[in-house]
Amino acid sequence: MITRFAPSPTGPLHLGHAYSALLAYDMAQAAGGTFLLRIEDIDQTRARPGWEMQIYDDLHWLGIDWPEPVMRQSDRLPTYAAALDQLWNAGLLYPCTCKRRDIAAAASAPQEGAPIGTDGIIYPGTCRHRNRSGPRPTGAVLRLDMTRAARQVTYHDTSTQIVLPDTFINAIGDVVLARRDMGTSYHLSVVIDDAAQGITDVVRGADLAAATPIHALLQQLLDLPTPRYHHHKLIRDDTGKRLAKRDDARAIATYRTAGHSPQSIRQMVGLPSSSW
Repeated sequence: MITRFAPSPTGPLHLGHAYSALLAYDMAQAAGGTFLLRIEDIDQTRARPGWEMQIYDDLHWLGIDWPEPVMRQSDRLPTYAAALDQLWNAGLLYPCTCKRRDIAAAASAPQEGAPIGTDGIIYPGTCRHRNRSGPRPTGAVLRLDMTRAARQVTYHDTSTQIVLPDTFINAIGDVVLARRDMGTSYHLSVVIDDAAQGITDVVRGADLAAATPIHALLQQLLDLPTPRYHHHKLIRDDTGKRLAKRDDARAIATYRTAGHSPQSIRQMVGLPSSSW
């Protein structure tokens, strides 16, 4: 078993991150496997070295360790570019120049809101007709043509039911695989990195469960293995709202400063004491 924790260095880790990291670490330790850390820093406009250092410090304080070196997504842009080339050459990508407000306007029917799917507003296909010949355009938004991609693979959900192509087309739509300012996207980079690190078990929050069909689809298109997915509960505040990085009151560093121990953090998030 190989698990991983893949935070973005865009703010402090909070109790929800602690739960996810500890759960993945515990699973690997119990199975005699390996826990890996990956830094998802493709959004260089928000990533900060100081937050990355805080991630390392907080995780070590929690009793978590991992093999070095740590994989950092900002070092892997050529790998993502090669995958985009593969999909472009297969005729599965197209450039998109739509703004968010344009998409919302085009997708909205009279008297109704824009349809919302797994990846936000379901893209109405405005740019799907654009020219796909020649080299892949760089510095552009690239979308996956789901009308073509979903008919090339077969995806089974966790109950072994086949997810039909129409589900991908009508309930998910043409997801973005390359953003203008990043050269990639979360969906693309996460499946490539999981394969590169040999991840067998992905442990992540239930809020990402809806993205799993997208990731399984990309894994098949790129001939990558599909790991087992474990979607855990979300840690919420007293009002029932799930924690976000802006919730500094729930930051691990705040609890450390207040004198809490790693074992008390485990107790707060509902995990047993560590025996590792």
